[in-house]
Amino acid sequence: MAHFYISAAHKSSGKTTVSIGLTAALTARGHRVQAFKKGPDYIDPIWLSQASGGLPCHNLDFNTQGHSEILDNFTRLNANADVSLIEGNKGLYDGMDLHGEDSNAAMAKLLKAPVILVLDTRGTIRGVAPLLLGYQQFDTELNIAGVILNQVGGSRHEGKLRAIIEEYTDIEVLGAVQRNASMNIDERHLGLMPGNEDKSAYDTIDTIGAQVASQVNLSRLMEIASMAPATEPERPSRPLTSQQSPTDVRIGIAQDPAFGFYYADDLESMRQHGVELVTIDTLHDRQLPTIDALFIGGGFPETQMTALEANSALRRQIYQAIEDGLPTYAECGGLMYLCRSIQWQGESREMVGIIPADAVMQSKPQGRGYIRVKPTSAFPWPEQEQVEISAHEFHYSHLEGLEGQFDYAYEVLRGVGIDGKHDGLIYKNLLACYAHMRHTRSHEWVTHFVDFVRRHKQQQDAVAATQ
Repeated sequence: MAHFYISAAHKSSGKTTVSIGLTAALTARGHRVQAFKKGPDYIDPIWLSQASGGLPCHNLDFNTQGHSEILDNFTRLNANADVSLIEGNKGLYDGMDLHGEDSNAAMAKLLKAPVILVLDTRGTIRGVAPLLLGYQQFDTELNIAGVILNQVGGSRHEGKLRAIIEEYTDIEVLGAVQRNASMNIDERHLGLMPGNEDKSAYDTIDTIGAQVASQVNLSRLMEIASMAPATEPERPSRPLTSQQSPTDVRIGIAQDPAFGFYYADDLESMRQHGVELVTIDTLHDRQLPTIDALFIGGGFPETQMTALEANSALRRQIYQAIEDGLPTYAECGGLMYLCRSIQWQGESREMVGIIPADAVMQSKPQGRGYIRVKPTSAFPWPEQEQVEISAHEFHYSHLEGLEGQFDYAYEVLRGVGIDGKHDGLIYKNLLACYAHMRHTRSHEWVTHFVDFVRRHKQQQDAVAATQ
């Protein structure tokens, strides 16, 4: 049950790079490393999953999960690992709640995880002491077990930092990672470039892992992680979803450099519900496989729009399949792909066109952060209760020139969605939204979607049997 929590004083301290390096370095030593990411994030989990040798990184999020669900999922997954790394978001004490109930500190205490602070040391020497002392005293129930100095300017800088920390604090320095351009990961409008899009991702991970391994005391880190108290689930051995169902439904899932934003536990839940996930490469596959439904998640279709446009054969097939009633669910980037076009940086490329609108990229986010929606009476999937749903959105595009009248699956209570009031455009058996949903105990969207797909398949099979 060894585990530890990586956090920082503030965002952009390099904790993701250090987390990737630690995951890769420990994996290279032969450890099975289970990575977790706090909050609604897709990009960091892609990198962490790759760094762990393909073991899916899971998200822990106070916005969509209760404490018992977080504990149960963490405990279940941690039990199958040699060590678990939880990467925080933003700063250690940051969150939306005034009293820090949704902060990294709150998550670390819930998981009984020792905290390792990653400090960006650029432009500071003696100032690290009051910062560390302040972070210790702000919440004395939190176990700040060590610090990793980051962006260190050289051996002289490192020596001064270590001396200051040893003189004024009792926090152990576990390592000092020096500035190195080879460890940089490109950033753009939504943060880091996703590892599924970066062709050199594994080379980058190897480089970061080697640098961290040579500059951080991994053995001592494992000792600290091993001393973490074990967490106890409130519902022992409870799976994320219902009991495994026989595989009887094939759902095509777009997974390529354009589309890669999927929660690991959502995909796990689909498999538990009897779904065979069939990977589709929207850039290169020329035809749809035999499937009962289609799932197009988020991603960066704007960066791949030339290749997406060039694959006209697949675009036409997707258009016709949806027109013929194929159950389809699309989120954010998937919504954009199904529009007439994507417009970005002064260029426009033709997309699927089943949604008669243009997805136009803007210079600033059009929807960003937590979103709350409520299903409408038009919601197409079965057994959806008319209750508020917590999700998140992060999109620079909005729809322009939408033609016709459409029903919407959701009323937006907080956030933007498609038009500030609605989200989840419905056309035949298509539901397309900007909100990113998460399958949890309070919102089992996978159950509703798979039931919808299964019923449609049964109806199609019954019709075929009479012909």
